[in-house]
Amino acid sequence: MYQVAIKMILNGQPWAGEVPAGATLLEVLRDQLGLMGTKHGCGIGECGACTVLLNGKAVNSCLVLAPQADGAEILTVEGLSRNGQLDILQQAFIDAHAVQCGYCTPGMLMSAKALLMENPHPTRDDIRRAISGNLCRCTGYEAIIDAIELAARRMEGEENLCKS
Repeated sequence: MYQVAIKMILNGQPWAGEVPAGATLLEVLRDQLGLMGTKHGCGIGECGACTVLLNGKAVNSCLVLAPQADGAEILTVEGLSRNGQLDILQQAFIDAHAVQCGYCTPGMLMSAKALLMENPHPTRDDIRRAISGNLCRCTGYEAIIDAIELAARRMEGEENLCKS
């Protein structure tokens, strides 16, 4: 298969390599780079299990060709934690019991991350819209919405601490 050279910032680190021209970003992340946190769900952009951030926007990585990521900044669920510390969102999902089987969780986290980067004070309706492309068959969404609200409150608390 024809290979294409691409460069990207992946989870804060520069990455350069060759990818198959027809490979999706999901395939490259999982199969070539071993980042298994991004899940392969439906493969047609319906379930959101493969959500990553591409230049700060939530995208279904199963619908993005890897060469389209050339020059982009990609954030996967593996890039959320820093120095062994969970991201505020990850901790809020644990604290609010928003994880059951966990298959949808990485995609939910990435959709929530994109939301909170754009809107740090979302309403419950904003949260519902932001995760509307992510399917969960276990928790029933309310705990997930609670977790995202909790993360937003905690982020605001950190902001207030930094201002004082």
